[in-house]
Amino acid sequence: MKKCLCILFIGILTLSMTACGSGGSNESASTEKPEMKEGKTIVTLALQLWPTQSNTFYKTIEKKVEEKYPDIDLQLQISDDFEKYQKTTNAALLSGKGPDIFDISNLPIEDYVNKKLVLNMDELIEQDKTVNKSDLQMNILDAVKLNGGSYAMPLGFTLRTFVGDGDILKNAKVDDKNWTWKEFEEISKKLGDSGSKRRYALANDPPELILQELIVDKYTEFVDPKAKKAKFDSPLFLDTMQQIKKMFDDKVMTSEPADIGKQMFYSTVLQSPAELINGPHLLFSNPKLLQKPEQKGGTRIVVASRFAINAKSPVKEEAWKVIAYLLSEEGQSLQEREGFSLLKSVNEKQLNDIQEQVKSGMYKLPDGKAPKVSDEEFTQFKQFINTADNYSDADGRVISIIGDEVRSFFSGQKSAEEVAKLIQNKVTTLLNE
Repeated sequence: MKKCLCILFIGILTLSMTACGSGGSNESASTEKPEMKEGKTIVTLALQLWPTQSNTFYKTIEKKVEEKYPDIDLQLQISDDFEKYQKTTNAALLSGKGPDIFDISNLPIEDYVNKKLVLNMDELIEQDKTVNKSDLQMNILDAVKLNGGSYAMPLGFTLRTFVGDGDILKNAKVDDKNWTWKEFEEISKKLGDSGSKRRYALANDPPELILQELIVDKYTEFVDPKAKKAKFDSPLFLDTMQQIKKMFDDKVMTSEPADIGKQMFYSTVLQSPAELINGPHLLFSNPKLLQKPEQKGGTRIVVASRFAINAKSPVKEEAWKVIAYLLSEEGQSLQEREGFSLLKSVNEKQLNDIQEQVKSGMYKLPDGKAPKVSDEEFTQFKQFINTADNYSDADGRVISIIGDEVRSFFSGQKSAEEVAKLIQNKVTTLLNE
């Protein structure tokens, strides 16, 4: 779980074209000529990968796109130096240059949209007959829109999920659509003490990670990026810090590892339809998908990478063909692609295949056991995916500041007020850089 949370916070660290005749546009057409190589139009795609990440998926994309469009030479520009990637890409875009397609993660997308440096792909999606609009997970695409436009396209998505032990929850009235963290604390304390063995609400993660996740969930309540203002010196943040500390002090939560059966809830990032089975059913015989306390809307969406098209690119039409391929059934079905698919049919096929395997007894959990999953649960899984619409575009740098500073409060070295003031000052400075 720690790994998932770390990946989440690092990962957070969160067309209309006149040139190609694919619809009206406010973006100015490039006067540069397309770069050619051996009679093919060169399209550059720049992205960031951690040194431990494989480039297999992108190499496959390069090969598949060039097979589908023989007149395109797709050239990958892969960087494992995130700071350098951000600086060089930002400088190039501001000077009217840069890659044709680029990973916009951790870049100031709002500034790019306001300066018309990236294309709105909405019209292209509507007009492109190779894209099956009715099959798209529009709940995801709509959630990640900015200013009402599709300026950055994810390749897939994962879901930040809260799961409870359905067996013990039968003994409690839980309205997970409306419960508060205070109610969660009271319910957890009562249920945790009700059995022969002490059970924790949450385990394995330190309080700072719990707080970081909570702030990501409610980011807009604490940070206003447009106004460049933060609210970490507010009573709401102080109360949140103290409430989490109290739950750890009262042993409602623990940062110590807990064996299976000693934890009543857990929060994790599900990476694929199979993980709807593998994670929850490994921990609980009767898992229950829940909304986290005070969470509004559906399940929170996490996207690791989002790709934008440079509005100044001289090959916008060819660049869109690459994005359209990534939205195609073939592109979304590639084994190397990570996460849930942006196509409903691909997600449903995977779930239907798993459902048949479960019925036949062929499906096994990571521990080798066969899970008992009802048809009703599979129906709920599909609804769970199709209603996810909660997206937080939190700044990973802000989340890191919070994690670094609150440790001194949770360890008793500093007061909540001192820590909140430090966070407020650092985040305010960051927002105004």
